[in-house]
Amino acid sequence: MSSLTSFISSFFESEPVHNDAAEEKEEEVDSPAPPPAEAEEEEEDPEDEHPAIREDCKETRCASLAKHFDHCQEKVQAGEGFKGEDCVEELMMHCIDDCAGPKLFAKLR
Repeated sequence: MSSLTSFISSFFESEPVHNDAAEEKEEEVDSPAPPPAEAEEEEEDPEDEHPAIREDCKETRCASLAKHFDHCQEKVQAGEGFKGEDCVEELMMHCIDDCAGPKLFAKLR
């Protein structure tokens, strides 16, 4: 067992362990705590633009597929569809994803 342990430990460099806990406590005591007003002020997360971009793509580039999907949904909800029909339109989702993807990644820069 010790040979296995020494074999595995040979792949990792080990540094000596020091007890820095006393030094850290001294540093913590010296630094003043932030006032409560500063702690409450946090940065707000930016608004998620993903739904708006997807909706824009649905209405512009993928409008014909969206129209077909909406027609299918109306037909199925009215009970006029085929048995088990659920209007899963993967082409529309792929179209929206292909349109929205580059726009979303451009916003990340």
